[in-house]
Amino acid sequence: MLSALAFGSRTLQSASRSRRFSAFAPPRLFDYDTITKNLAVTDAIDSVEAAFGALARGKVDVPMPMHIGIDESDAAGPGDCHIKGGYVSGTKTFTVKLACVSFYKNVEKGLPPGCGVFVVVDAVTGAPLAIFQENRFMTDLRTGAAGAVAMKYTTRDQGNTVGFIGCGAIARNMARAAASVRDFQGVVYALDGAEDFAKEMSAELGIEFSVAGSGEELCEKSNVIYTQTPGSDTVLELDWLQKGTTIIASGSDQPTKQEIPSDVLKASKYIPDLVKQTSKVGELRGAIEDGLMSEEDVYCELGDLVNGKVGRETDELIVVDLTGTGAQDAAIGQVAWDKLGAL
Repeated sequence: MLSALAFGSRTLQSASRSRRFSAFAPPRLFDYDTITKNLAVTDAIDSVEAAFGALARGKVDVPMPMHIGIDESDAAGPGDCHIKGGYVSGTKTFTVKLACVSFYKNVEKGLPPGCGVFVVVDAVTGAPLAIFQENRFMTDLRTGAAGAVAMKYTTRDQGNTVGFIGCGAIARNMARAAASVRDFQGVVYALDGAEDFAKEMSAELGIEFSVAGSGEELCEKSNVIYTQTPGSDTVLELDWLQKGTTIIASGSDQPTKQEIPSDVLKASKYIPDLVKQTSKVGELRGAIEDGLMSEEDVYCELGDLVNGKVGRETDELIVVDLTGTGAQDAAIGQVAWDKLGAL
């Protein structure tokens, strides 16, 4: 049997050497300006929602993220490189993404502190179709889209006041995406930039935004809270929260980060994007380490809500933990290729 297999292998190798293959066309390269002019967060919501549903049905191949830590020096770092990817069964492409973040010394050089590249690959031939130099723009879009999916399935249809703790690019995309699924009034709290955020989002979305003087004030005013901060300090407390609050947390994506206190998770109906990730790098990790929760305490994953499981049932506290999945990257990669590949 072994000799037959070996013979067959040699025959295939010989045939491959004697046959001349056509070269794959080089992948198309799309720069940041082209991407930002042609993609918006609302383009991604339906695709990301479908990807979450497929993920929960076991129809997405998503490896665990790879993380590379870069040492700090006089000229560089400390930085983080995250590599994610995914393939949604039955779709035309799959995606591999490299995202570099927290290179804060770049600012001194007139460069942004992060960048990113998406490689979209033909799922039939395995050939790269496109390289998107998106500098985290597409990552921010798919994160905002996930926030909209979470809001759709865990909040009331009307009467929402939505708070944003943090006011960077992700918060802006969260606000834009949320406005596409719910009417709401907005409130923002951040150490810097809150006034500008409120003014800009009010003008862009036609929604009233106010500025809170503290995280506690924001929580008292909000029944939906988005958190998207980059640090390792928690940003709210259990006794600040209204009855029936939904928290959609997206700031924790590595083991050194935690936005939501463990006792808040323990008191909540906890819904992660992907439990195998959140138990390692998300909010659940902290609660497990504190001995307050285990993976058995998870209500369901976000995709289960897309597939029909009930989200909000009472005036319960809900926490949705978004660490970012390769399913979202596959979804936004397909959307980008469908829109920009035709240019």
